[in-house]
Amino acid sequence: MPEVLKKLINNISLLPWIWEKSATKLAFFLLNTNEHFINDFRWNLENIKNKIGKCKICSSITDLWKNECSICKNTNRNKLQIAVVEEYLDMLTIENSWWFNWVYHILWWAISPINGVFVWDLNFEKLFLRITNSNKNLEIILATNPNIEWEATVSYIFEEIEKRKLKYKVNITRLSRWLSSWYIEYADNITLINALKERKKV
Repeated sequence: MPEVLKKLINNISLLPWIWEKSATKLAFFLLNTNEHFINDFRWNLENIKNKIGKCKICSSITDLWKNECSICKNTNRNKLQIAVVEEYLDMLTIENSWWFNWVYHILWWAISPINGVFVWDLNFEKLFLRITNSNKNLEIILATNPNIEWEATVSYIFEEIEKRKLKYKVNITRLSRWLSSWYIEYADNITLINALKERKKV
């Protein structure tokens, strides 16, 4: 097998959920596909880091030249409800339910010292700033994954809201039940919608 093909298979096999057999099939697909697809694929790979930025409000990913993502920019969204999620894919999963009209705040992971993720690594300050700058009461919806990391993260949010005397400006709610999949990203649509619709005040 040519060296370049071996290296491509190795690269692909490093991707999550891709086994060596699948990586080999994908590599041969790329080898045999048309030049236009390859050029387009190459361009997207080369630019995935330098053409994507983050929304200045919620920290969702967006086109680099845009200050705000499409959700934050949408005037029809309910800006008084902010769903706090761990990752972009969690937000995407909720959005794909086509049920809710709130806005989001992405923390980009959860507090996990064992994995080297600490408070200062996450997007908390923008959340507290959004609460501080609001001239109306907000609902902060903790759309969180039911695991130890998120328990630590939720506790920190509570403590900071208390410490910063922001409690009078927010109602904090969270999912009404644990997700059977343990991750929002993998939850089935009906379970996720019900867990969010029947959320409980904390």
